[in-house]
Amino acid sequence: MYLNSKFGVRQSKVDKLRLKMEKYSIKENDLKEKFVLSSGKGGTKSDKTSSGVYLKHVPSGTEVKCTSSRSRAVNRFLARRRLADMIEDAAEGRKSARQKKIEKIRRRKRKRSKRAREKMLKDKKKQAQKKSLRGKVDYHKD
Repeated sequence: MYLNSKFGVRQSKVDKLRLKMEKYSIKENDLKEKFVLSSGKGGTKSDKTSSGVYLKHVPSGTEVKCTSSRSRAVNRFLARRRLADMIEDAAEGRKSARQKKIEKIRRRKRKRSKRAREKMLKDKKKQAQKKSLRGKVDYHKD
């Protein structure tokens, strides 16, 4: 298995990943791996080298693309870990942290209901009235 060799990360992390892959029966032979151009920091060097990794787990059809590091070896490790996490989430029937984050952002950006908008405007007007009463005090007025 390829996971025995160096990925540019600590061996304990590689061992942890190997155990997870064995638990969910993800075999190296079932993975299709391609190297793609990376994006982000790194300038001209990252524009020329294919350090990004695209992984596809053929039996499940799960696909992952990882371009977070400038190192191909580290991206290979991260892609495998992300793929294992996605397959684990699917097997456990839960939403991944990434999906939860996306849904939270979507809820935050969602348009307010008419009732919520009216309540917000009412509170703003009340606050404006309070502030208008905070005028300067004239002590010399007789």
